[in-house]
Amino acid sequence: MPQPYNEHIQDLLRLTREMMVLADLGDRDRLDSSCGVLYGNLRDAAYKLRKEAELERSIHIERGIWDADSNIASTPVDPS
Repeated sequence: MPQPYNEHIQDLLRLTREMMVLADLGDRDRLDSSCGVLYGNLRDAAYKLRKEAELERSIHIERGIWDADSNIASTPVDPS
């Protein structure tokens, strides 16, 4: 069973993947440039958060406190 501190990092990584998918879908289906700015901001935030979460995961791995069953892929999901 994953520790809560690792589980929260996993959840954040999942959330950032969902944010990236939503940004891609929104960008694909948008009607005007102001929506493009909105989805661009979402994508930027997702990348920044993902980078920080991956850094925290690396720190937990180095400290030996990352659970073996806490591994999830951190690559974006294809929205198609």
